[in-house]
This record gives sequence, structure tokens and C-alpha cells, in this order.
Amino acid sequence: MHHFYIVLVLLLGVVVGHWIAGTLRDRVALPLVQIALGAAIGLIGPFSVTLDPELFFVLFLPPLLFLDGWRVPTEDLSDNAGTVLSLAFGLVFFTVLGIGYPLHILVPEMPLPVCFALAAVVSPTDVVAAGAMVANVTVPRRLLRILQGEALFNDASGLVCLRLAVAATMTGAFHFWDALAELAWTAVGGVLIGAALTWAVSGAKTWVSSQLGEVTSTQIIISLLVPYGAYLIADGAGCSAVLAAVSAGMMMSRLEVRGITLPMTRLRRTTVWETLQFTLNGIIFLLLGEQLPNVLSHINASVAEDGHRSLAWLGGCIAVITVALALLRFVWVAAIIRLRRPGGGALRPRTNWRLVAAMSVAGVRGAVTLAGAMSLPLRGYDGAAFPARDVVIVMAAGVIVTSLVLANLALPRLLRGVTSPMEPDGTKAALEARIQATQAALAAVATAGAQRANPQTDFIAAAALVTGDYQRRLEHLSGYAETAPKDDRGGMGHARQDERTLRLLALRAERAAVIGMARKRHISNDLARTLMRETDLAETYYLSPPETP
Repeated sequence: MHHFYIVLVLLLGVVVGHWIAGTLRDRVALPLVQIALGAAIGLIGPFSVTLDPELFFVLFLPPLLFLDGWRVPTEDLSDNAGTVLSLAFGLVFFTVLGIGYPLHILVPEMPLPVCFALAAVVSPTDVVAAGAMVANVTVPRRLLRILQGEALFNDASGLVCLRLAVAATMTGAFHFWDALAELAWTAVGGVLIGAALTWAVSGAKTWVSSQLGEVTSTQIIISLLVPYGAYLIADGAGCSAVLAAVSAGMMMSRLEVRGITLPMTRLRRTTVWETLQFTLNGIIFLLLGEQLPNVLSHINASVAEDGHRSLAWLGGCIAVITVALALLRFVWVAAIIRLRRPGGGALRPRTNWRLVAAMSVAGVRGAVTLAGAMSLPLRGYDGAAFPARDVVIVMAAGVIVTSLVLANLALPRLLRGVTSPMEPDGTKAALEARIQATQAALAAVATAGAQRANPQTDFIAAAALVTGDYQRRLEHLSGYAETAPKDDRGGMGHARQDERTLRLLALRAERAAVIGMARKRHISNDLARTLMRETDLAETYYLSPPETP
């Protein structure tokens, strides 16, 4: 019953934390509110949560990484691939070196490999924390996609560096080429495993549905199992389980626009995933806050362990690391801007230093950093205690909180009035896609009428009504100015059967046109999902039984 009460308290904490953040009118970011609430639960609650890092990784990371990979526009990732990869891999290695050596000078009692382990723990940004911190801040689209892409992929490089640092601490040896080979295998293998599993499951699911019919609940459960399957298989194969979950989601994004599932399944699946994301994000930060009192209780022992007696010294070290992380990001991002080719890349040729500074402080750390620090072994191969383990955990927790506070204070000010040049305007693409989908619907209705040799009066009237609605929409789209197109599908609760059939035919023609444009890459998957959701909602409405007076 103890664990059951913990779950109930955490779920209640997610709701209460969201309410509190709402009353603060976004002056304090939701993650900070949830961390504070979690700390209060840890201090006054009758229970404590023993955070098992391995269980934490496998329970929370797969679905969240999968969903982020699923929802992030792959076209934006492709356009910004060079910047994203340089941040996800190059910046991580740069940070490990840039933090590890100076940290050893600052804390000479901490062995150099342990300093590198701490640097590896704090080097990756956190996709959950980053997304939550910018949720209520107006962020240029390109900057947001770069931050999302970086956070999706840099966990793998950071965890590989952590593993190598731990091995060097325990064995006293480091092999560069072995490390490089391991990084390549974990990255490539993880991506391939995740994509292959999603593709295989989707194919099997489609075949079974064609034979037995599609059950919405079954489809949703399968979608929830896919990220865990990709994560566990990749982990068992010695590959990056993080990248496996991300690539599984990206493959799902590509498969989704094929429209191979029923509209009701897609709508309900979206609702389930949004609820799951909201819940898991909140629980992660609540657990992080709940762990802080226990972590802080070890401060005195940690300070005594490395020979220092001042708690202010430990806080100073945390502040130095946080500032150093931001400065290293600033230097790296500025270098990318200087070295990129004119007309390409993700940021402007003429450096916007406020934008660079925003990217520097937006790289926040999250619960994965704490879990990585707590995953350090208690003892080495010789049975001796792992050196400075408590110090690493305390510093990692401090860096998480200070990075979140820094982003909460600085981001709104740095991004106020800042726009990213070469920002893609999706209005024209969306307008053209809607026009093509409307034309496809008109053509489908006309074809249905032509295929009837002697159409009855009711059918002719229904076809005229549906055609008129789509013609008016097409005229509105063709003369598009500042207002969004009015939805002409409403108010048909008592539609006659012929009219209902024609509207469903037109909606399916719209969807087929959208899928065709997406598969030919004339429109983005993000836009395709938006347009498909509109047709799904309308089709679900017309498929529902008509109300009786």
C-alpha cells in the first residue's frame, strides 16, 4: 500500500502544481513550481521515494523520448541537421573537456576521471525540462527546433562519456579508439533498432487489422508498448536505448501520415498520449524535488569527504559550473554561426548576440542529470567506495536547479522582441494544401455523381449542397486575406443519408490528398497531421449516429 499512496500523492501533486503555476501567471516556470512542491512533499510527507536510476530511465524516458521524436517536425531537423548534431555531440565532448579539467583544478581532491564523470552528467540538456521552460515564452521556431533536436540526441553522447569516465575511475585506464567505436555502435545501432521495430510493429498491426478489424483500444496499447520495446531491445544489444526510443518516434511520425489507422483511433490515441506526457513530465519534476532534501542531507558528509568545511564553497562550485556550462554553449554557438556557410544553416549570418545568449541559457538540465549522477556505482572493483560520489550527486542537483532558475529569469528578457531571420512562414504552404484538398473533395463528389446513371432527386440535392459548401470554401481560400477559413462542416446533425455519404466521401478524398502531398514531401508532416486531424474530427462527427428529436 505504501507505493500505492506514493503514486496517488504524485498524481495529485501534478494537478496541484499546475494550478499553482497558473495562479502565478507564468512568472515562475512550471518545472520550478513542481520541484518546490516535490521538495515540500519530501520534507513533510510520511514517505520517501528511493529513486532507482535504472528503473527511472526505463519507466519515464521511453514514452517521453518517443513522443518528442514523434512530434518534432522531421523537416525542421533535416534543415538544421548540422547545427543539431554539432550541439548534440560536438558540444557535449567540448563541455566534458571544458568542465572536467578546470573542475579538477578547482577540486583537486576529486580524481580527474570523477571530474569527467560529473562533466558528462551535466553536459546533456534535458528535452523535458527544455520544453517545459519555453512553454510560456515566445521562442523563434528555428531556435525551438534546434533546442528540441539537441536535447533528443545529446543524452546518448553524454551517457557514453559517463560510462567511459566511470570505467576509467574503476580501472585507471582509458582507450580512445575503443571509446570512439563504442559511441558509433551505440548511436547507429540505437537508431536502426528503434526505426526497425516501429516499422515492423506497424506492418504487423496493419495486417492484423485488415484480417480481424481495427480495435481502437488495442491500437493505443500497442503504441504505448513500442517505445518500451525499442528501449529494452537496444539496451540489451548494448546500443543507445535513448536514441532507439527517439528514432522509434520519428519513424512513427513518418508512418502516421499514411493514414493507415481509423480516424477515431488517431483522435483517441492523441488524447491518451497528451495525458501521459502531461502526467509523466509532472511526476519527473516532483520526484526531482522530492529527492532534494535527501540529497541536501548529505552535504555535510560530502564537504567533509573532499576536505572542505564551508558549505558556501560547495554552492560556489555549483554556481561556477552553471556559469561555465552557459559560457561554453555561448562560445560553441557563436563559433557555429561564424563558420557556417552564407545562406545555409539555422541562424542568421549577422550574429544576434541576444539570440546566442538565449540559446546558452536555454540549455537547461533536468531529472536525467540527477538520475545519471545517482547511477554512479557505490563501490569499485576493489571494493573501495567510489570516490566523491556524494559530491557529484549534490553538485548535479545544484546545477539542475540553478540552470532552471537562470533560464526562468533570463529567457523572457533575452527573447523579448527577438525574431529569428529566415523564419519559415507556413501560411502559404497551409493555404495551398487546403486548396488542393478542397479541389480533391470536389472532384470526388463530381465523380460520385457521374457514376450514377439516373441519380434521384435527393441525391442531386445532396450533391449540390455538399458541392456548394466546398465551392464557397474554395472561393474563400482563393481570396485568403487575414482571417482563417470558416468551417463549413458544422450544423449537419440531421443530414440525409445521401448527404452524409457524400460528405464522408469528400473528407476521405481530402485526407488522401493530404497524405499524397506529405508522401511527396510537398508539405511537412507537421502540417499533414494538422490537416488530417481536421478531417478526422469531421469524419468522426458524420460517422456518429444522427440525433433523434
